[in-house]
Amino acid sequence: MPPRTCALCDDARAILKRPKTGQQICKECFFYVFETEVHNTIQESQLFKRGDRVAIGASGGKDSTVLAHVMKALNERYDYGLELFLLSIDEGITGYRDDSLETVKRNQQQYDMPLKILSYDELYGWTMDAIVSQVGKKNNCTFCGVFRRQALDRGAAILNVDHIVTGHNADDIAETVLMNIMRGDIARLGRCTSICTQGEDTIKRSKPFKYAYEKEIVMYAYFKKLDYFSTECIYSPDAYRGHARVFLKDLEAARPSAIIDIIHSGEAFEVKDDVKATQKIQRTLPHLFASILSKGDSLLEICKRCGYMSSNELCKACTLLEGLERGLANAAIVRALSPLFV
Repeated sequence: MPPRTCALCDDARAILKRPKTGQQICKECFFYVFETEVHNTIQESQLFKRGDRVAIGASGGKDSTVLAHVMKALNERYDYGLELFLLSIDEGITGYRDDSLETVKRNQQQYDMPLKILSYDELYGWTMDAIVSQVGKKNNCTFCGVFRRQALDRGAAILNVDHIVTGHNADDIAETVLMNIMRGDIARLGRCTSICTQGEDTIKRSKPFKYAYEKEIVMYAYFKKLDYFSTECIYSPDAYRGHARVFLKDLEAARPSAIIDIIHSGEAFEVKDDVKATQKIQRTLPHLFASILSKGDSLLEICKRCGYMSSNELCKACTLLEGLERGLANAAIVRALSPLFV
C-alpha cells in the first residue's frame, strides 16, 4: 500500500495522525493547524490588546515551553504588538525544579525573552522540600498551588505586566472538571473552564491552550525539536488529580472527543450555574447580597502579614504559613480553602 498523502495539502506524505481529529497530515500542516487553532482561541476570546505586557508562566516543561514558542511565533506572525516575558517560580524541589530551571534559562536565550525567577524560599521562607518534610505528600499540592498562584502575581507585579498566560491544556481543564465532580464541588464546575480569570488582584490570567490536547503539544514539541524538561514533579504521584487523569485517559481511549466534550459541558454549566447561584443568593441572603453590591471593591483588604490583596485579614498563603509555623498544617488547609474563612 502506498504511503498516504496529507489530508490537508494533498501533496506531502502524511507522517502523523492528530489525536484531536484523527486526520492524517504532514508535519508542516500539523504545525500550521496547531498554531492557527491557538491563534483562533486567542482572537475569539479577545485575550490581548496591542501594547500588553504578557508574562508566560515558564516551568521548563513541555506545555510552557511550547506556549513560549507559539506565543512568540504568533506575536510576530499576526502582529499582536505584545511584550513577552518569561516568569518562573522555584518551589525548592531538589532534583526537579533546580534542573528544570536550567531548561528555562536556555529557553530565555532561544526565544530572546527577559526572564524573572522567584523562589518560595525568598517569598515565604519555606521550600517545598521543607514543607513536605513536615506535612508529608498527602496535602503538599495544596500548599504549592496557593503559594505558586501568589508567587506568579508577585512576579507579574515586579515585571509590571498586564497579563499572565499559563500552559494549562485541554486535558488539564477536563481533569479539573472531573475532580470537581468527584468532590461534589458543583460551584466550581463552570468557573474552572473559564479561559480568562481575574481574581482579587488586578492581573489577568489566561489559558491560550484551553482547547489544545496534551498529546498534540507533545507532538509539536517533538517535531519542532524544542528544548524542554520532561520529568514529572517528584511530589505529584500521590496527588488527587492523578485519579482524574487516569479516568480521563480511559475515556479518551474509548472516545477521543471526550476531552473537549467535558470542557463544553463545564462551559454550558457556567451560564446556568451563574444564574442559579445569583437567584439563590438573592432569595436566601438578600442583606448580604445587597451589602456586596454596595461595597464592591471595598470588600478587599490588605493581608496584615504580607501586604498581598485579600478578602480577609490574612491571605490564603499566610494562613497556610501560620499553620506550618504552629505545626497545625491540616487545620490551616481547611481554613485557607474555606470560601468564608474569617
